[in-house]
Amino acid sequence: MIQFPHLQKGQTIGVTAPSSGVQPSLHDMFKLSCERMKNRGYDVICGETVWQQEKAKSAPAIERANELQYMMTCDEIDHIIPPWGGQLLMEVLEHLDFSSMQKKWILGYSDTSALLLALTLKTGIATAHGPNLVDLQGEELDQTTVMWEEVLSTKGEMDISQFSSSMYQKEWKRDDPIKHVFHLTEPTAWHTVDQQEKMVKGRLMGGCIDVIRHLAGTPYGDVKAFQKTFIKDEPILWYFENCELNAASVKRSLVQLKLAGWFDHCSGMLFGRSAVDVPVEGYQYQDVYEELQKELQIPIFYDIDCGHVPPQMTLVNGAYAEVQLKPQGKAVLKQTFSA
Repeated sequence: MIQFPHLQKGQTIGVTAPSSGVQPSLHDMFKLSCERMKNRGYDVICGETVWQQEKAKSAPAIERANELQYMMTCDEIDHIIPPWGGQLLMEVLEHLDFSSMQKKWILGYSDTSALLLALTLKTGIATAHGPNLVDLQGEELDQTTVMWEEVLSTKGEMDISQFSSSMYQKEWKRDDPIKHVFHLTEPTAWHTVDQQEKMVKGRLMGGCIDVIRHLAGTPYGDVKAFQKTFIKDEPILWYFENCELNAASVKRSLVQLKLAGWFDHCSGMLFGRSAVDVPVEGYQYQDVYEELQKELQIPIFYDIDCGHVPPQMTLVNGAYAEVQLKPQGKAVLKQTFSA
């Protein structure tokens, strides 16, 4: 069965950097992010790793692991939100004792998604793929980003619906980051491969394909054991977002995951918007999606609100989800926190 943490006002958010920390020139900016969280009614405790960054990591792997382990086992901290992702979270996994971790939300995306997926696969504790702490520093949050709090506050056996955004961000602009973190200018439209309205259901699992693909074949990526142990062989509804991979690299990664058995009992796939839109000899992401639908005979949704092209929904690994594409590229995601 899946265990769902529960966010409540007055609880304490632990901030640790299992991937990248915050370099000194950005400390003031990050302190503002922490103040915003306090203004929303939460206490904040930052670990030492947050305030340092050297050679693509906040600290040596064992130090990052120890700080994360402490926050996941101590009673003073209720949930964890890293400052952001990074590059080398994979280094910490072998140093963690997943069996002793308490039921707490970890919220984030990008490199953090390797930890999120590994934790849910190993323990059945739900994790939340959504905004990093720095994404929550604005005075005002858009209608999609702001849902992180309502999603994480949903009680067990209850459901929560999110709606596709109206606009997304094409490029970063720092006009007024204190008031609005994102610059939403482009109309959002979700798609399916055959451009038909569809509904797909299943247990949500996924993350940033750049990093979670490396879990396959390790003790932290045993999808078959997870399905058997925690969700009684229910089908998985996979979601992926892509940070840096071109179309050919995405296809290679998907082939690897298919051969590893990740898609053996899969009801569908959701792909987030990507800023890396460079064809490889004419081979594009849409070609990947079309080939995948033919190979697996499952619905494929793409350009969803997930990943490095904001805003993004908060997707819960382990939740039972229903995704419906409606006219004009609008969509509804309902997640049920059923064990």
